[in-house]
Amino acid sequence: MVVQDGTGIWTVLHESIAVHPEEIFAALTTEAGLIRWFPVAAEVDLRTGGSITLGWDRKFKRKLTIGIESFDAGGKITWRWPSRIDDDFVHIEWIVTPSVERGSEVVLRMGPIASTTQSLMAMAEDAESWRWYLCNLRTVFEARVDMRTVRPL
Repeated sequence: MVVQDGTGIWTVLHESIAVHPEEIFAALTTEAGLIRWFPVAAEVDLRTGGSITLGWDRKFKRKLTIGIESFDAGGKITWRWPSRIDDDFVHIEWIVTPSVERGSEVVLRMGPIASTTQSLMAMAEDAESWRWYLCNLRTVFEARVDMRTVRPL
């Protein structure tokens, strides 16, 4: 879904995952949790103003360090993510809430971006990648299958 507010345009992705919200939130905020579904290595300084280093190889030769813009142990963390368009950043906001019927509801909000054609095209590409990773998060917990080993992005 795409929404627009006073700050710009945002991509919003939703996923229901049949696991307790604390487990899902740990997958977004801890080294062990992150490497289950996203990078192959991670280092986390979990606090507002802290950072997460994502390693795309185990020795951190290929890595990305992102800032933690906000952290609420109740189920919300916002990452500072590099933009594809320029040297700027977008927000990746994760919100994990309990669902009596489904376990957890996960919302990923990415933005804000400008309404230029180039920005919208980049947002669509990013949304496709994030949808894949959000699905991988679900399959890791529900089916015990890491799609990175079966069908890498």
